[in-house]
Amino acid sequence: MSRAADRLKAVLNHLDPSLACVRASNTSGQTITHTYQPHNLRYTNDNDLLSLDQRLFYEKNGFVVIKNLVSKEDIDRFRGAFERICRREVSPPGLLVMRDVAIANSEFVPDQKAVTKIQDYQEDPELFRYCTLPEVLQYVECFVGEDIMAMHTMLINKPPDAGKKTSRHPLHQDLHYFPFRPVDKIVCAWTAMERITRQNGCLVVLPGTHTGTLKEHDYPEWEGGVNKMYHGVRDFDPDLPRVHLEMEKGDTVFFHPLLIHGSGMNQTTGFRKAISCHYASAHCFYIDVKDTTQENIEEEVRQIAERKYGMTDAIRFQDTWALRGRLVKGERVSL
Repeated sequence: MSRAADRLKAVLNHLDPSLACVRASNTSGQTITHTYQPHNLRYTNDNDLLSLDQRLFYEKNGFVVIKNLVSKEDIDRFRGAFERICRREVSPPGLLVMRDVAIANSEFVPDQKAVTKIQDYQEDPELFRYCTLPEVLQYVECFVGEDIMAMHTMLINKPPDAGKKTSRHPLHQDLHYFPFRPVDKIVCAWTAMERITRQNGCLVVLPGTHTGTLKEHDYPEWEGGVNKMYHGVRDFDPDLPRVHLEMEKGDTVFFHPLLIHGSGMNQTTGFRKAISCHYASAHCFYIDVKDTTQENIEEEVRQIAERKYGMTDAIRFQDTWALRGRLVKGERVSL
């Protein structure tokens, strides 16, 4: 048996003994044949796009970065659409505009400096085009399958920190916000809209935490305040290794909703922009989060819906997601 086959079998055995199905056949021509069954991997589907190394990396770490996936031309168009929203030239239905607590005095100034994030841009045709880009969806299919829903849309505009460290985003798991399952059929695509470094607040991830469970979240007790809906993990091992994802314009990271991640302060004088979408298999289903760790976010979302749309407490958490979800590929089944 070849050394390469031995090494691959050892790696697969380390991940899961059931994955190790590697054979080497010796012939007179010294040809080595490897038989491998990738369908046994938990977090990705069989596909011809991700390499075996990429699939194994995601299996172990819960994220994978695809370099230069989105074109600079598309990103510039998304930037223009964002600026039109900030200048209040357009007001897409359902859009949620979030502002930094440390620069709240700029709230009514039509300038992007006050805006930290926009969410739910599914009614803005130009921004939502990101969620339908074929180059993005082909990778999403590797994680969630052929029937794909765009469930949660964001454009993050991390401002220069005002001195109170409010530009940080606490470590969290995205699943905390989602009342749908199964967890392994959800993935985030997060694209850098410019060069992103530790200085302007790149993503930081805790590799391997996607294999754990959903933890309790709440607002961290930070001096200087915390931005609205920026919940953080209550209990995790602070000694776990961290990886800072420095990215170039157009690079895209795909990550699992249980992966613990966050971002640091923007210590530059410019803004740090990224665009993202959380996708789910259209075969996912809604769950009742009553008596779970997600009750606090359910109540907060209900209050926001009541203020924004005049809805009563009869609105269910899952209804707020059903209204936002959009089919982007295949057939809408459950969500």
